[in-house]
Amino acid sequence: MSKHRHSRRRFLVRAGAASIALGGAAAGAGPSGAQAATTANGTFGYTDDGREYTVHTGADLVFRVSRSTGDLTSLVYRGVEYQGYNGQNSQVESGLGPSTVSIARHDRTILISVVHGTLRHYYAARQGENNVYLWTDKADDSVTVTRYIVRVRPGLFPNDDPDSWDATQDVLIEAQDVRRRPDGTTRSKHYSNQRVVDYRYVGWSKPGVGLWMVRSNHEKASGGPFYRSLMRHSYDNGAGLYEILYYGENQTESMRFGLQGPYVLAFTDGGAPSSQLWPERLDTSWVDGLGLDGWVGDGDRGAVAGVGISGRDPALAYTVGFANGDAQYWATADPGTGAYAARRMLPGDYTWTVYQGELAVRSGTVTVRPGATTALHTIVLTPADDPGRAPAIWRIGRWDGTPAGFRNADLVTHAHPSDVRARPWTGDFTVGRSTDADFPAYQWRDVNDGRKITFDLTAEQAAHPRTLNIGITTAFLNGRPRIRLNDWTSPVPQPNPEPSTRSLTVGSYRGNNHTYAFAVPASALRPGTNTLTITVASGSSGSQFLSPGFAYDCVELLA
Repeated sequence: MSKHRHSRRRFLVRAGAASIALGGAAAGAGPSGAQAATTANGTFGYTDDGREYTVHTGADLVFRVSRSTGDLTSLVYRGVEYQGYNGQNSQVESGLGPSTVSIARHDRTILISVVHGTLRHYYAARQGENNVYLWTDKADDSVTVTRYIVRVRPGLFPNDDPDSWDATQDVLIEAQDVRRRPDGTTRSKHYSNQRVVDYRYVGWSKPGVGLWMVRSNHEKASGGPFYRSLMRHSYDNGAGLYEILYYGENQTESMRFGLQGPYVLAFTDGGAPSSQLWPERLDTSWVDGLGLDGWVGDGDRGAVAGVGISGRDPALAYTVGFANGDAQYWATADPGTGAYAARRMLPGDYTWTVYQGELAVRSGTVTVRPGATTALHTIVLTPADDPGRAPAIWRIGRWDGTPAGFRNADLVTHAHPSDVRARPWTGDFTVGRSTDADFPAYQWRDVNDGRKITFDLTAEQAAHPRTLNIGITTAFLNGRPRIRLNDWTSPVPQPNPEPSTRSLTVGSYRGNNHTYAFAVPASALRPGTNTLTITVASGSSGSQFLSPGFAYDCVELLA
């Protein structure tokens, strides 16, 4: 019977389950001749030489796990070793160190359990499958754990993606993780360019073989559906696939604790991994009997089903997120009806949020109960929920929580802003003549400060005070906009809380969306041509693309 995290079981395998491999010794026993004799390639089972457990999946995959550390030390598919670069294993974080490691067989499943302080990690093999199922249970912050990394030998797969580089010729241009190629393009492990909601797996393929990490449902991760995290990297000395437990770069939420998984390391004949491994489709009924600490099976989970969302902008996608301190989920609204459903949720009270694009426009609360589906009535979005419905004299961009449509917005999630492919970050904007694509997506104090917007007003429009809104999606070093309109200069606004790490240079524009509203007096306005200048205010300093800055969502002058 599954339990919630606050009622944790501290045993590693189901009570009474025999830890036997093909009639061999119990889990934790020393080398067994009987095990070795009966566990040949192509036969499902495991062997134990006292140093490592060797698991034969009964298919084309054989892998080994260290009995002392819980590291994955070997990953052999069809006779080819894939594991390892720079003498490092595949492991939780950069290796847990001394751990208690045990093994057990449960019918068609072999389970390896790793205990390191309050942390639990698990590997499982299913008979006849070329997959390794993994879980990581981070109970608290006593162990620094943010990832599982599969380290892959160099030269086995192509190395020509935005998150790939060649350290023998590419030059570091920022920190230790952003490089420029001889042709002026940029590469980094940050540039996989995927929001969590956009992908289910990541990896590489070539004729005859594919190696993939199929992500978990990320219920114990942080950042929501639009968060961009590390996914993969490749360079001349090796490659890595990630499942991120918590990633701090441009993070907007606190760390969650508990069992995350399963996530799946999958080999294929070269195609994509089966959709039956995707987190929303994976059959996990076989996990219920393994005794994983913190596991909650489908029978003890619940769901939320929404009738629909009315008042939507048909040009934008809508997502409904659910979050509390223990878990996060999301569901995509049907483009036609607005209906949505989130399944396999842990019981509890959640805040739901409707996102227009990536902009939060409405929220509420819902309770999820085990074994039940909670219905939500139609969510009616009013004009007050959507800032894009407010009458405006002019508007640059669209209120969707992203810089989409602005200059370079389609580049900077998978390249550094200094990339040779970037269009100039400078340039003025004229309302009525310029297009959104003429307006730079990002602004930095040391790169393109003093963005100018010129626009015309009638005498009647210039006779009244106006509100000028500047929406941003994230900021670096407390950067925020300040405006000068003709001869009038606004006060310096207080900064909105934003992540303190890098963002704009590591592929992420998403932080805490915020609108800076400026009350413009009528005395600042003129009939005819007006000039607005936007500058970056900050009490911090930096140079070039690491100077204070922010990403734009929308700029408008309300009617």
